[in-house]
Amino acid sequence: MKILVLLNDPPYGTERSYNGLRLAGSLARRDGVEVRVFLFGDAVGCGLANQKVPDGY
Repeated sequence: MKILVLLNDPPYGTERSYNGLRLAGSLARRDGVEVRVFLFGDAVGCGLANQKVPDGY
């Protein structure tokens, strides 16, 4: 099974992108499942390494 997860919410402010990444990770651990994640718009910030969480989040 092939699954594509599309994310476009920012990494901070809502939990939608975080939950989408968690879902993708859980699905990827299943046998026979191939998961791809496409980040666009504000979600591109989710793919940056070594982020410092902004104050208040």
